[in-house]
Amino acid sequence: MSQTPAKKPANNRPAPGTVKRLMGYILRYRWQVVVILLAIIVMAVSQAFSIAFLQQLIDKYILPLVGQTNPDWQPLARAIALLAVLYVVGTFSIWLWNWMVVKVEQGTLKTIRDEMFAHQQRLPIRYFDTHEHGDVMSRYTNDTDTLRQAISQSIPQMISSLISAFASLVAMLALSVPFGLFSLVFAIVLFMMVNKLVKRSGAHFIRQQKSLGDVNGFVEEAVNGQKVIKVFNHEDATQREFDRKNEELFDASARANTYGNIIMPIVNNMGYLLYVIIAIAGAAVGIAGLPNLSFGGVGVMTLGTIVSLLTLVKGFLNPLGQVSMQFNMVLMALAGASRIFALMDEPVETDEGTVTLVNVELGADGRTMTETKRETGHWAWKRAADDDGTRSLAAASKLKGSAREVALKAKEQAVTSPDGRYTLLRGDVRFTDVTFSYVPGKPVLHDITWFAKPGQKMALVGATGAGKTTVTNLINRFYDVQEGQILYDGIDVKNIRKPDLRRSLGIVLQDVNLFTGTVMDNIRYGRLDATDEECIEAAKLTNADGFIRMLPNGYQTVLSGDGSGLSQGQRQLISIARAAVANPPCMILDEATSSIDTRTEEVVQAGMDNLMKGRTVFVIAHRLSTVRNSDVIMVLDHGRIIERGNHDELIAQKGEYYQLYTGALELE
Repeated sequence: MSQTPAKKPANNRPAPGTVKRLMGYILRYRWQVVVILLAIIVMAVSQAFSIAFLQQLIDKYILPLVGQTNPDWQPLARAIALLAVLYVVGTFSIWLWNWMVVKVEQGTLKTIRDEMFAHQQRLPIRYFDTHEHGDVMSRYTNDTDTLRQAISQSIPQMISSLISAFASLVAMLALSVPFGLFSLVFAIVLFMMVNKLVKRSGAHFIRQQKSLGDVNGFVEEAVNGQKVIKVFNHEDATQREFDRKNEELFDASARANTYGNIIMPIVNNMGYLLYVIIAIAGAAVGIAGLPNLSFGGVGVMTLGTIVSLLTLVKGFLNPLGQVSMQFNMVLMALAGASRIFALMDEPVETDEGTVTLVNVELGADGRTMTETKRETGHWAWKRAADDDGTRSLAAASKLKGSAREVALKAKEQAVTSPDGRYTLLRGDVRFTDVTFSYVPGKPVLHDITWFAKPGQKMALVGATGAGKTTVTNLINRFYDVQEGQILYDGIDVKNIRKPDLRRSLGIVLQDVNLFTGTVMDNIRYGRLDATDEECIEAAKLTNADGFIRMLPNGYQTVLSGDGSGLSQGQRQLISIARAAVANPPCMILDEATSSIDTRTEEVVQAGMDNLMKGRTVFVIAHRLSTVRNSDVIMVLDHGRIIERGNHDELIAQKGEYYQLYTGALELE
C-alpha cells in the first residue's frame, strides 16, 4: 500500500498524516472493522433501550401490581424476559467486538512491524551511525505497545462511548425533551472544561513518549559500555546523566498523568451533580403534576420516567468521561505512530547499479565467457543488455592527469568478453580523484588516487582519523563518494548492484558480531546455503576447527550474548571462518587482530593468510608487524596518501612509515 510520508511532529503534536496512515493499516481488516462497529452499535442501543424500558417496567408492570390481592405476574415476567434478552444481546455484542478487535490489533501491529523491519533493512549505514540503537529499539517496543493499547482499547472504547452517549441522549429526549436538552447543554459545558485539560495533558503524553525513547537509548548504550564505564570510574557521571534523562521522563509523565487522572473525577462529580439536579427537578415536576414533553407527546412525569432518566444520566456522562480519558491514550499512540512512520519514511539506500555478478566458464582464449549457474571458480561482471562498456571508457577518457592514466590502465587491463557484456572479476581496484566527507564541508579524503592490482595484498596504515576505514566503506558502498570514481575491474562501483558488489567483498572487522544460535549457524551466516561440510572445511582452513571441537557440543554449541563465553581470539576465528565459507574474490581486513594478544594473533594471522591466498586483500592495521609482508603499503595522513611502496622501500625512505615502524612517531 502506498503511504503518504508523515512530516516530522512539531510542538509536541503527532505528525500530519499520521491518523490517515494508521487508518490505512487498520482498514486492511475492513470486514472485521464493520463487524466491530455493528456490534458496538447493537451493544449501545440494547443498553440504552433496556434502561429506557425501565420506565414501562415500573409504570406498566410493577406499580399496577402494588396493593393487588391476586396479582397477575405473567405480564411482568414477559417484560423481565424481554429485558433479559436485551442484556444477553448486549453482552454477546461486547464479547464479539472485543474478540474481533484482537484480530485487528494483532494483525495491524504485525504488518507495521514487518514493514518497519523490512524498511530498516534497506536503510543506509549512515542512519545507524547517526541514531541511537536503543531509540530505534524503542520504536519496536514502547511505540508499538502504545499502538496496541490504542487499537485494542482506546479507539474501540472511544467509539463505544460516543455511540453509547448518543444512544442515551436519544433515549433521554424520548422520555423527556426538556430534561434531555438540559443534560445536553450541561454535557457541552463539561466537555469544554475537559477539553482544556486534554490539550494540556496531550502535549505532555507526546513528550513522555520521546523521553522514553531517550531513556531506552541511554540505558542500551550504558549496558553495552558497562566495562568501559567501570574502567574509567564513570559510574557517578553515568548515573547523573541517567538521572537527568529520567527526570525529564518523570516530569513529562507526571504532568501528563496529573492532567489525565483528574479528568474522570471531574466528570464523575459533575455527573453526580447532574444526577442530583434531575432527581430534584424530576421529583418537583412529578409532585406538582406539571406537563412533561416526550416523543410520545405531552404527559406527566412518572416514577418510572424519573428512574429511567437518572439511570440514563450515568449512561450519558460517564461515556463522555471515558472519551476524554482515552483521547490522551490515542494522542500518545499517535506520537508513537509518528516515530514509527518517521523511521519508515527515512530514505532507503539507493541502488542505481545494473552490473551483476555471475559465474562463468572461460573459453580457451581466456576471454570468451559463458554464464553458468554452477560454481566454476571464475566470476564475471555482467553488464546490462544495452551496455558494452563504451560508456565507462568514455567516462575514463574525460578524466585528467594521473586519475585519467589510472582509469584508462584499468580499462586496458580488464579482461572483457568480445561482446563487451562480461568482465572477468580479478580484484583490480582503483581510486581516481576521490573526495569524500561524512559531513558536508569537512572532507575526510582529499583527491585520493591509487590502485590495487589483482591478487595484491594492500595495507593501509596511518593515525586514527587518517581515513583508512573510510576507504573500505567506500569500496563496499556503505557510503558513496562525492567526487571522483572507484573502479572495480574497470567498472565504476556506482554501476554495480550493491548486493553483487558486496558479494564479491568479504570483510572481517575488529568488532565481531556473533548471533544467537549454534557455532555452525554463525559460520554459515557467510553463505546461507553452505553445507555442514563446507562450514567445517572453512573452519579448518582458518584454524578455527581445533577450538570449536573442544566446546561442549562442538559445532552445535549454542552461542548467546554475542558469544560472550568465547575469548576475543575465538570469536575472531569464527568471523574469519564465516568470511571463508562465503569464498569472496576480494577481502577487507579491518583491524582484525588489533584486540587480541600476540600469541593468539599468530593463530588468527595464520588463518587469515590461508584465507587471503589468491585474493585481492585490503588490510587496515595499527600493528605494523602484521603488514610487513604486504605487496603495497599506503600511508594516509588526514585523508591524503603521503607514502606508497612495500615495507623495505618505505623503511629505506625513512619517512612517515619509518617513524611509525621504529616507534619514533606514535600512530595516535
